[in-house]
Amino acid sequence: MPLKPRQTDLLRALLAAGATSPVSRQDLVAACEASGAYACPPSWITQDSTRKAGRGMYDLPELLEVSGDVPAVAPAADCVPAPAAQPATVSAAPAPALANMAMGMTGGERATLVPNRFDGYVAWGHFSDVEKIVRSKQFYPIYVTGLSGNGKTLMVEQVCAKLGRECYRVNITRQTDEDDLLGGFRLINGETVWCDGPVVSAMKNGGVLLLDEIDLGSANLMCLQPVLEGKGVFLKKIGQWITPAPGFTVFATANTKGKGSDDGRFVGTGVMNEAMLDRFPVTLEQPYPTRATERKILTKAGCTDADFTDHLTQWSEIIRKSFYEGAVDEIVSTRRLVDIVSAWKIFGDKSKAIAMCLARFDDDTKEGFLSLYGKVDADAEMEEAAEDAENPEGVDTKCPF
Repeated sequence: MPLKPRQTDLLRALLAAGATSPVSRQDLVAACEASGAYACPPSWITQDSTRKAGRGMYDLPELLEVSGDVPAVAPAADCVPAPAAQPATVSAAPAPALANMAMGMTGGERATLVPNRFDGYVAWGHFSDVEKIVRSKQFYPIYVTGLSGNGKTLMVEQVCAKLGRECYRVNITRQTDEDDLLGGFRLINGETVWCDGPVVSAMKNGGVLLLDEIDLGSANLMCLQPVLEGKGVFLKKIGQWITPAPGFTVFATANTKGKGSDDGRFVGTGVMNEAMLDRFPVTLEQPYPTRATERKILTKAGCTDADFTDHLTQWSEIIRKSFYEGAVDEIVSTRRLVDIVSAWKIFGDKSKAIAMCLARFDDDTKEGFLSLYGKVDADAEMEEAAEDAENPEGVDTKCPF
């Protein structure tokens, strides 16, 4: 089978470097960089079992076919051995495409990794602290913890949006591994190529790495130890050392402090390795916003009824106090209040909006919360709203279909 042009370019680069068959993987990496023909050693060499001539060595009889095109280089008497070829900087695709892949995009959804500014955002809590850290462009890993729905992740994203900084958000799960974080080989257009993971992309570009729900991860996250020390990381699969660019830093968000969830509220969270936790110099505890701040949040979320805003924040404040005292097992988060406002804007019925957004709770909790709101807002008809939420108008519950 005749050689393709870029196969010939690779072989010529090998010959120009003085390589002979069998060639080493290191020679292939250097030739890929020199010729520009491939981002990394191609699969037609590395995946062909008939070419393997030992560990990291490959037979390339094709070198003889193109040897006549490359002038031989006679060694001079005073030549010194050439320094070992440095590992090539390998990339699978142009930077924007890699960034999109790292963020789970397929291309074209967003031209930049700088988050969009949210006009309805209200800066509160540790926003100014996070802003100072990101603005300083110093490497300073931060662990942000707090109950769900209180704006931990949004805070980091909106700081990046304000400062025009790229944010590489990675949602951590029990299955997240080294390939997901640092990168790995992918099959693209029939070729096996190396693709940087979001951690490496953030390091190279001096971006902000956001490890969301880090306490859901497994021991696989230990590959981030050197990253959290700011020393860089070695990509052993391609023999490349990555040094973080100025501006790179790490934020991790979690519902726990890395010690697991004893009450079962956050199923899947585990006890994190103490050595990893110790690499976060600062832990920011994010509470729910004050009632005054929450009123601003709901107003910006589109709640044009000041009384409704006041009733919702008073109601949630009572529930949270009861939760902290151990009187109730559930809590109404800021996100849940925003959801209620959104439901009200859609359905035009305050009581129905509340009942629908409480439907995820067990019956006793839901009825207790609805009853409490009825006491806070004497004009609300909560019992009827609860029935409407369970049996929407026009739906025959006796229908077998």
